[in-house]
Amino acid sequence: MALTGLEIFKQLPKKNTGDCGFPTCLAFAMAVAAGKSSLDKCPHITEEAKETLGAAAAPPIKLVKVGAGNTEVELGDETELFRHDKRFFHPTAIAVLIKDTDDVAAKLENFKELEFDRVGLHYRTDMVALTNDSGDSSKFKAAAEAIVAGSKAALILISEDLAAMESAVAAVAGSKPLLYAAESHNYEAMTALAQKYQCPLAVKGEGLAELAELVEKITKLGQKDLVLDSGSRATSQVLADLTQIRRLAVKKRFRPFGYPTIAFTSKEDALEEVVQAGVYLSKYASIIVLKTDKKETLLPLESWRQNLFTDPQKPIQVESKAVAVGEVTPESPVYITTNFSLTYYIVEGEVESSKVPSYILPVNTDGTSVLTAWAAGKLAGESIAKALKENDMESKVNHKTLILPGYVAVLSGSTEEATGWNVKVGPREASGITKFAKENYA
Repeated sequence: MALTGLEIFKQLPKKNTGDCGFPTCLAFAMAVAAGKSSLDKCPHITEEAKETLGAAAAPPIKLVKVGAGNTEVELGDETELFRHDKRFFHPTAIAVLIKDTDDVAAKLENFKELEFDRVGLHYRTDMVALTNDSGDSSKFKAAAEAIVAGSKAALILISEDLAAMESAVAAVAGSKPLLYAAESHNYEAMTALAQKYQCPLAVKGEGLAELAELVEKITKLGQKDLVLDSGSRATSQVLADLTQIRRLAVKKRFRPFGYPTIAFTSKEDALEEVVQAGVYLSKYASIIVLKTDKKETLLPLESWRQNLFTDPQKPIQVESKAVAVGEVTPESPVYITTNFSLTYYIVEGEVESSKVPSYILPVNTDGTSVLTAWAAGKLAGESIAKALKENDMESKVNHKTLILPGYVAVLSGSTEEATGWNVKVGPREASGITKFAKENYA
């Protein structure tokens, strides 16, 4: 649990020097508790107090980074069980499994296609998990080098052969791959390898009790960047394990479980596999490794990930800028809508389907829909006038006519008065835009 201001105050020197930027130590303690300042702002705090407070104030799940530069993926650093309490911060990384016996070049070409644009958002498949199925060190090493050179993905190296693992990690150590996995029979050697090349390490137990025991042994050896695998593969048990790990880390501050987690799908059918992955994404895997690399199966998973890791208290918005759909001319119509992404992209799709080149002007309503924005006073004559002016619409068209959504026809008079433009009332539903456009502008 987070420390209160008074708990922090007890550890401070209580000199009230103001060197921290606050008039008193109590004010500084309250600011630290609220996340508005940090302990390093106080030059007089003792190292012992700093260590005590730092450990207590650390997030329940450690931030672990896999990859380097543009490929870096951040995992963990989560503080909540439920996203309605406070948003989740680091989206689950999605990894595609490649065997070193595969045609790695072909697999990489396919992997590069696993990026998607949907409703103005860019989705990307984050990682490649390379397995040493060949049992050949040189082949494993060559495949690892090819993946690092040929993709923008962070890498997971999976091998039970320590010699093969060292050969591969030595070749790609600069990319900071995740080494999988330290187990009860090899944890000392795997930990030494991770420390030698300064890479994060996955820890695999046979159940939660063994996992906790292994983590404690490995952290005593000095390895701090860990990713946890309970060892289960049945969907229901993996879900139970992931939930227990998260609950114990967040609610009980059980330090051995205060790390990101990894889960592997076990289903052979691609559709069943992506459903299984969806379960792990929801609760609470930090990395999911899948065998499928089909765009049609990964897109729904990445779309769900995008929704899950947005701020539930902040609607998804588009920028409040006029968008030209088709080859617009000065005679093109101007549609008014709001900047709520779902509303905007539905309208854009219908305008595009109408085949009538048009402008769409999404008014800034803080990401609320048409009726919600009107009810809240955010879609009004004044806000529409502001949007027209900011986008210099008078220079884009030779008419001064705009099209209001039919549901807010009541705004016609106030909009004409505020903007000086004529108002034409459009259809109530976006689905009526095609018919409306053909009847009025075709």
